[in-house]
Amino acid sequence: MPAPLHCARLAAVSYLQTKNREEHTILGIRQTLAATAGILLLAGPAYAAEPFVLTSPAFKDGTPLATKNAGNIKTNPNCVGENVSPPLAWANPPEGTKSYAIVMTDPDGQNGLGVVHWVAYGIPASVTGFAEGEVSKPSDKFVGGKGSAGKDVYLGPCTPPNTVYHHYTYTLIATDFDPKELPPGLTRDELFVKLKGHNKAATGLIGLFKKP
Repeated sequence: MPAPLHCARLAAVSYLQTKNREEHTILGIRQTLAATAGILLLAGPAYAAEPFVLTSPAFKDGTPLATKNAGNIKTNPNCVGENVSPPLAWANPPEGTKSYAIVMTDPDGQNGLGVVHWVAYGIPASVTGFAEGEVSKPSDKFVGGKGSAGKDVYLGPCTPPNTVYHHYTYTLIATDFDPKELPPGLTRDELFVKLKGHNKAATGLIGLFKKP
């Protein structure tokens, strides 16, 4: 066989061998990427943190509260309810949560200056909610603060007549405080000062109410 033809065949064989190796390498990389993507897809939900949430089985966020949830101060004609606190539940607190604080406010009250209806804190991390009516009276599950009316327990809506729905806002705060860390009787503003730097996350829920 002439030398030039032999050299050409050797070059062709070498080219094909190199091309095959490259194709196998690319195929291997693609398979590895596909396998990795599959693992990440399967593992993703296990590592995705669920959101910290506050809910109620009695009402959905942004819907009306029941009349029984309204306040019952006899000297106030705007208090038309039974002062039965609605049930509350929460889930998925951030890591390191040792206790919770909860504040219920009416930002529409006092012509926009707001009313604080309930302040509670020192709620142990093991507590995941309150039953209906449970916080209308003192409990060892929370430390009572002080609302605008001076109450240390839940005080329901006392919405003035001839108004649109007020937005009664429940704010739950996860903290790294020991449940016994704070003294009783703190106002919302005093509580917030104490919580600064110790608040890990917050979630909220809004119930609507107006005088029937």
